[in-house]
Amino acid sequence: MTKRSRTLWLAVGVMCLSHPSAAQIPGLEPEKNWDLDGYVKYMLTYSNPDNSSNAIDHLIHQRFNFEYRFANHFAFNAGLRNRALAGDSLDIPMYEQLVSLDTGYWDLSKNVIEQDSVIVNSQFDRLFMDWHKDDWNARVGRFRINWSMNTVWNPNDLFNAYSIYDVDYEERAGSDAIMLGHSLGFADGVEVIFSPDTSQVLNDYTVRYYGNDSGWDYQVIGGKNALDNVLGAGFATDWHGAGIRGEVTWFKPRRDSYQGITLNDNTVLSLESDYSFSGENNWLLRAAWLYIEKPEETQSARRYLSLPLNAKTLSFTHHTGYLELGFDLTPLSRMSVSTVYYDDNSYFLGLSNHYSLANDWQLLTIIQRFDGTSRSLFGTTPATLLFANIKWSF
Repeated sequence: MTKRSRTLWLAVGVMCLSHPSAAQIPGLEPEKNWDLDGYVKYMLTYSNPDNSSNAIDHLIHQRFNFEYRFANHFAFNAGLRNRALAGDSLDIPMYEQLVSLDTGYWDLSKNVIEQDSVIVNSQFDRLFMDWHKDDWNARVGRFRINWSMNTVWNPNDLFNAYSIYDVDYEERAGSDAIMLGHSLGFADGVEVIFSPDTSQVLNDYTVRYYGNDSGWDYQVIGGKNALDNVLGAGFATDWHGAGIRGEVTWFKPRRDSYQGITLNDNTVLSLESDYSFSGENNWLLRAAWLYIEKPEETQSARRYLSLPLNAKTLSFTHHTGYLELGFDLTPLSRMSVSTVYYDDNSYFLGLSNHYSLANDWQLLTIIQRFDGTSRSLFGTTPATLLFANIKWSF
């Protein structure tokens, strides 16, 4: 365990000991002051690249979510994910480093087993203290900062951007940060966040104001994100039954270059809409468009799909389109078909099915196809991926 990891554990322990439980208000106390839940799931992945050999991988993913509520407005939360990986991907050079990668200020990820046949990794992706009183709230530690209005691409999500192709990590990553929030009304408020980095030049300090007016949810964000000054806005509303959302963020570098890389102004914009049709099959149609003024170049589809994203790398082209259609085959089975098109003529096709096996059991099957013209990013290494994921929740 690193020095920063030990420091965080000590701070959490001190905070827990310094806030003993007090008497609950009669008639309002919960049945217990703690909760523990989680899941265990197994996923089989079959990769079928057009121009190379096939690969089969196995993943056992187990998760604990724990919350302890103190009587004096404090709560402690921890989320621990344990993964056991085996299969052909272990032959990829430096794969064990990719599995254990932790991009936070504290390194809370460790490969407890590294062998030729299996890697076992444990990581805390949630570890924070929470405080609420009247219209004020504060949070410190590792937690998810969700500043998104959209559901597909989120230019306003400065902290926890994610890949739409990730089929295993529904909780998404967290950030190491300090947050102070103040409610200004039913749906209005302000949040201020400081997120440190091991390199001080990459520290984040940002603010968000959010509100609601005449059926419109809106937000304005600003501050410093890594090497950029940022200014952004987002909205969400309903028009004749259709949900309409949008986000835009402008990035202004604070210096001309960093580690030999030239930095430029950039604007990222995304609009999306969805519509639910009445009927027993619950049809849902969703469309989204993403624009990046200066997309970062990438030389490999594998590299783009495996590395962590940020709000400026949601795509590798100027324009990207998304279309999805979902419907219930039966009350226990839901099907979704989606496609993504990039303006370098790369495209993605996806087909997924969620099936409820029992109250606490779920089966997820997915087919993904990455392809395109011969000069496109996905077209240079076309591939088909199949996933089978069975999950038990407790």
